[in-house]
Amino acid sequence: MLGAVLGAAIGASLGGAYLLHTLWQQLPSVNHLADHDPKLPLRIYARDGTLLAEYGQERRELVALERIPLVLRQALLAIEDANFYEHGAVDVGGLLRAALSNLRAGGRTQGGSTITMQVARVFFLSREKTYARKLTEVLLAYRLESVYSKDKLLELYMNQVYLGERAYGFAAAASVYFDKTLDQITVAEAAMLAGLPKAPSAYNPVVNPERATQRQRHILERMHALGHLDARQLQDALAETLRLR
Repeated sequence: MLGAVLGAAIGASLGGAYLLHTLWQQLPSVNHLADHDPKLPLRIYARDGTLLAEYGQERRELVALERIPLVLRQALLAIEDANFYEHGAVDVGGLLRAALSNLRAGGRTQGGSTITMQVARVFFLSREKTYARKLTEVLLAYRLESVYSKDKLLELYMNQVYLGERAYGFAAAASVYFDKTLDQITVAEAAMLAGLPKAPSAYNPVVNPERATQRQRHILERMHALGHLDARQLQDALAETLRLR
């Protein structure tokens, strides 16, 4: 009986290793992301620089990471992946916590995806919730982090993620929701935008202002807990009345 159990364990291990090797060989190349250059909408400006019209299916504007305000990066990481710069491609502890939470809830309530895993999903995968897709996402995350720095991955994500209203990336979202450039947004607005990636429709401040505000407040409190905001900054942001475009 012991021999049979050991044999089954060895066979399962070899089978799992072969499956991982096969999937790894089938992963798409990620090298092209170094020169990521998506289609931008056609914009028509007046002589004084005023935007007159914009044409295209997608609203987007590519922004280098150093031009994205620190407070917006902090807001995003606070809610999506607070330890992004500390863990590897996969946060094993986060995945285990998500799995336990899902088991207790009897369904999928948490995903445990890191920013790198979300980059893999945004650029290469669908949003279908299957174990095969999740495994591919994990392997792609390891491949991405073997090629790109954390800063580059965060830049790719913040320029590509869909945020509702045909806006891809945070620069486009700041314009769409607040009629501002990224360097003009407040802490409160940054927290509102950071709440969109999880579910752009559910947390759309125009369509669902109450749910969007609840998530925004949660993100502000997370930022305070992580030391990104002091007590005065937190209270000022919570008290701010947002003016949507």
